[in-house]
Amino acid sequence: MFDIGFLELLILGVVGLLVLGPERLPKAARTVGLWVGKIKRSVSSMQREISSQLEAEELRQKLKEQQSKLDESLDRAKRDVESIAKPYSTSTPSRHANEKAEPDSPADEPPPQQAAARLDDALANARQPDERPADERSTPPDDDKKDAASR
Repeated sequence: MFDIGFLELLILGVVGLLVLGPERLPKAARTVGLWVGKIKRSVSSMQREISSQLEAEELRQKLKEQQSKLDESLDRAKRDVESIAKPYSTSTPSRHANEKAEPDSPADEPPPQQAAARLDDALANARQPDERPADERSTPPDDDKKDAASR
């Protein structure tokens, strides 16, 4: 902390001995040592607090970045599923020429139930290829691998 050498300490000791005298010098040295210890402890605790706050802030930043990446990938997956669902949708809402559209609802957006139904249909269609029996799936036979390994 301080750059104090032996010579400086010797000079301080001699001056303290001359000023305070031999009776009060040990008590003064003890008091100074206690104060220096308290100051060191308080400084180190402040340093620990500051470093913990910095680490917490870094973690918040990383968490925010990961959350944005997760939201972005979720939106991308949602768009992909919806783009897959569009060709498989069986019915699209059509408006007759004599019907009037409500001014509050946009004409291009389907109702939430229809979007959910399209999403369910797309998921069901995407799962169908995986639901084939095991003998119909094209997997390489394990016997060839065993024969090659034994050679």
